[in-house]
Amino acid sequence: MTIDLYENFRKGGPACVRIGTGGISRDPTTSAAKGVFRNNAGKKGIQMIIRSKFLALATGTLALAMSTTALSTAQAAYPEKPITVVVAYDAGGSTDVTARLLAPFIEKHLGGTRIEVVNKPGAGGEIGFAAIADAAPDGYSIGFCNTPNMVSIPIERQARFSADRLDALVNVVDDPGVWSVPGDSTFKTLKDVVEHAKANPNTVTVGTTGVGSDDQLAMLLVQRQAGVQFTHVPFSGSAANYKAMLAKKIQISGQNLGEGLRGQASDQIRVLGVMSKERWKAAPDIPTFAEQGYPVLMASLRGVCAPKGLPADVRAKLVDAVTKAATDPEFVAKAEAKETFQPLRVLGPDAFAAELKQLDTELKSLWQSSPWLK
Repeated sequence: MTIDLYENFRKGGPACVRIGTGGISRDPTTSAAKGVFRNNAGKKGIQMIIRSKFLALATGTLALAMSTTALSTAQAAYPEKPITVVVAYDAGGSTDVTARLLAPFIEKHLGGTRIEVVNKPGAGGEIGFAAIADAAPDGYSIGFCNTPNMVSIPIERQARFSADRLDALVNVVDDPGVWSVPGDSTFKTLKDVVEHAKANPNTVTVGTTGVGSDDQLAMLLVQRQAGVQFTHVPFSGSAANYKAMLAKKIQISGQNLGEGLRGQASDQIRVLGVMSKERWKAAPDIPTFAEQGYPVLMASLRGVCAPKGLPADVRAKLVDAVTKAATDPEFVAKAEAKETFQPLRVLGPDAFAAELKQLDTELKSLWQSSPWLK
């Protein structure tokens, strides 16, 4: 490295002192090479300037090297403390089951980092989604995002979060809706429900996981297609909804297939139908709504998301770990077991985000024609 310092010592031109790796030398192309210095004071002044320039340069270079090393170390260290996973619904509900089933496998693929699942239910998921969106984007506070709620809530009201403040990382579950009734209910089919509702308007109670949830939207679609009116009973989560049905406080529970199968396995409930295009291999005895005359398609995506703004390397590590966890053979085996059934559909960030964008467009259109919040 070479530094040239120029100073007009004489009218004849600049004096140049060249500083190189070999030390200090005079530049032969200038008058300085001829030994022209006004006096020793001028010479010492130049030397002092040179020293100060070198000190500043050395200090800056050292600081840059240290900051680069520190940044590399910090990036390599992630994660270095437990990671919180927020669930926007009650403990024991569908999303909670998904999160707690997946957590040990995320730990495994993040090198043993502890995953702490925290439930923050309320307002149809708004409280939990807002907690995720408001968290520091450092990778230590992430959560589960559910459709349609994470999309529908900001459409229907002035919410404490917006969908564009959430970074969709990996979708894990695609859980179609079902209607369940107690095992001893007089409702055996959807036809039974509709006929009773026509004869007794507003008397059939349908529990859901909140206003704007997939359960409520499905109920509204059935109402419109069948020409009937139900009484909507919203709950803070699927666990509370399910318990109310078992206690016969409501007649029908709008659920998802995973929890419906878990309940049916214990003979406590009967699943009347599934809101998918075809019957599920895991439940071939459950007819679709379409088969029974009501072509309602409704499902809940459940995936891991984070606050927007994660460092690129942190985001990449999380996406990689969650993807590996969701496709881990041991996790898949547990997810396919009847007692913990989870309809898996793993999507990467781009595909997950694309589905959310499409749903946002569809729900905004639906809201304009048939607002679900009254």
